[in-house]
Amino acid sequence: MGSWRNSATSSMKLLWLILPFMVVAVFIGVKKSNLADGSKYYPWVWSSVITSYSSSAIKDNEAVAAVGSVSLGRRPTVVEGGGEVAEGPSEDYVFHQTSNSSYPPLAMEDEMDVELPAIAKEDDMNVTLSGPDIFVSVNQTHEFPVDARINRKSTSLDKLEARLGRARTAIKEAESRNKTHDPDYVPDGPMYWNAAAFQRSYLEMEKQFKVFVYEEGEPPIFHDGPCKNIYAMEGNFIYQMETTKYRTKNPEKAHVFFLPMSATMMVHYIFERNPNVDHWLPMKQTIKDYVDLVGSKYPFWNRSLGADHFTVACHDWGPELSKAVPYLFKNSIRALCNANTSEGFNPTKDVSIPEILLPDGTTRGILNGPSPRYRPVLAFFAGGVHGPIRPILLEYWQDKDPDLQVHKYLPKGVSYMAMLRQSKYCISPSGYEVASPRMVEALYTGCVPVLIKDGYVAPFSDVLNWKSFAVILTVEDIPNLKQILTGISTRQYLRMQRRGKQVRRHFEVNFPPKRYDVFHMILHSVWLRRLNIRIQGVADS
Repeated sequence: MGSWRNSATSSMKLLWLILPFMVVAVFIGVKKSNLADGSKYYPWVWSSVITSYSSSAIKDNEAVAAVGSVSLGRRPTVVEGGGEVAEGPSEDYVFHQTSNSSYPPLAMEDEMDVELPAIAKEDDMNVTLSGPDIFVSVNQTHEFPVDARINRKSTSLDKLEARLGRARTAIKEAESRNKTHDPDYVPDGPMYWNAAAFQRSYLEMEKQFKVFVYEEGEPPIFHDGPCKNIYAMEGNFIYQMETTKYRTKNPEKAHVFFLPMSATMMVHYIFERNPNVDHWLPMKQTIKDYVDLVGSKYPFWNRSLGADHFTVACHDWGPELSKAVPYLFKNSIRALCNANTSEGFNPTKDVSIPEILLPDGTTRGILNGPSPRYRPVLAFFAGGVHGPIRPILLEYWQDKDPDLQVHKYLPKGVSYMAMLRQSKYCISPSGYEVASPRMVEALYTGCVPVLIKDGYVAPFSDVLNWKSFAVILTVEDIPNLKQILTGISTRQYLRMQRRGKQVRRHFEVNFPPKRYDVFHMILHSVWLRRLNIRIQGVADS
């Protein structure tokens, strides 16, 4: 009996000695399992392609963001990927290679009108317009690699991603169903790639989308912007974002994070005009310092390397300034007026927003126009000569045909807005850059836009079918401009004009914002991009 007690005591001592090692072994096993789970791919409901990405940028913590595309086009597809974020420009490139780069000459704000998008052609008529569709398609399978690094447990993030997953499913299912009744507005017609899917996506956004606005930074560079000139959408959006119902004070509940920086105010207050110094450096350093600040104070930038962060810029230099931070340029959602693919605009993650000139900060006096029967002028353009396209337009048509009112300067006593309202078609050629208020001015006044551009992604073109309400031409079509426009049947012109009036609500600026207006359409474009990524967290290391 004593022998058994001694044996039992020895066994208990041995068990207590071994137990700590067993606990450590189990912990290590769980830890490795979490990290392994973080490297798996999470297929989306209607995923068609899976692509993996890798790099050696991150070694300590591991995570994956499954990536795809929620497309409201006719054939929505999704691409997924995991691993590291694509490499961005080097710091040497950002702060040294640009020191000798050229930039558009500075001009008065009312002269800095740039260009617009292009689009057109008959959708179901016999008339065929000249010139290809030069809009960049966003309704296609695409890749958007993102890497998520999280130094905390991600229970709240997992719940958030689960809700986004249900939203993706609802949008997909809506493609083959009837639209939901809405007392305010029910999108319908060929102006939309898929009206039912758009409506469901918009309603899902209203139901759950939340944005965290970083409070760091002082006006006028941060939390401020212009509201009365050609860059008005930049300041208008920043202002509205401060008070919108979509803003949350709890970053744990946010789907995206807004960096409230104004490119226009940086150019106004920080731009170095001395030709002997790097004029980009002070502005880019300001952006870099701000991102470093929020990245060190909060975990969210480093969690996704900026993929769930977004900025807004209407100034022409917005794309270049975003290169101040490589991941801002390559990963973040950049909402830009200057949506030029030749300057790095990526329609799979970036957002094209309209450039709208608000002389007094409102749309008073610039909405509405007469019916087509009271529009005696075939086409109209008046504007400064800058960029490669406008000189060609003026060479062929300036003051040469009464039907085509093309002017470098308007004749004395002639009203610009009056000419828009008297014209059937309003020509919007590129200037220095690919954005111009002419496109929206045409829609505001009931004039059909004629867009002559290259490499431009039209605003909201993941939702809107621009070919149904605008004419798109190439530079080569300019000599035949009158022939092309007169070749459009009256029936098709009336259709385009009517459709333009219907989609105008998506470009209107309201105070306070109204459902489906330009503020909410910009926000919806950001919402769609957020649906295209999935951030997966891992446990603390």
